[in-house]
Amino acid sequence: MARKNIILCGFMGCGKSTIGNLLSRKAGMAFIDLDRYIEKQEGKTVSEIFADSGEAHFRMLERSASKTLGAKNGLVIACGGGTVIDPENVASLKANGRIFLLDIPIEAVAERLQNDTTRPLLNRPDKDIAMHELYEKRLPLYRAAADIIINADNSPMQICRDILSAL
Repeated sequence: MARKNIILCGFMGCGKSTIGNLLSRKAGMAFIDLDRYIEKQEGKTVSEIFADSGEAHFRMLERSASKTLGAKNGLVIACGGGTVIDPENVASLKANGRIFLLDIPIEAVAERLQNDTTRPLLNRPDKDIAMHELYEKRLPLYRAAADIIINADNSPMQICRDILSAL
């Protein structure tokens, strides 16, 4: 029997890629970071896609990738921070998997991202204000998309154990 996908969502910096990598090894499943998947397909970084073609184009690529990966089995998928704000992506991903929200307080996110310059939506002089506004806007959408909410303010090993025990 084919294994359902494990989809990780949450705000940037919550640990989706780190947890996804670890979880895939523990569960014996392939790991795909949605942003890296898009970068490989496009031959550009997410930041370059945003700069060259805009956010709307990136979201279209994200929708296509969500549909393609959502149709597969046995994957651990780390979504980009904005993936599940689009109901079409949520439907594509839920068709063959369960969405886990890696829930983390904004203070932990701010600490993790303080020196990060790779986030296009935060590359602005008012980075902290933008981060807080985006977090407040997205958190209810993450919660609505999630099948299960996991406290991600724990060690990576504990988070993986929590996800595996929820399956």
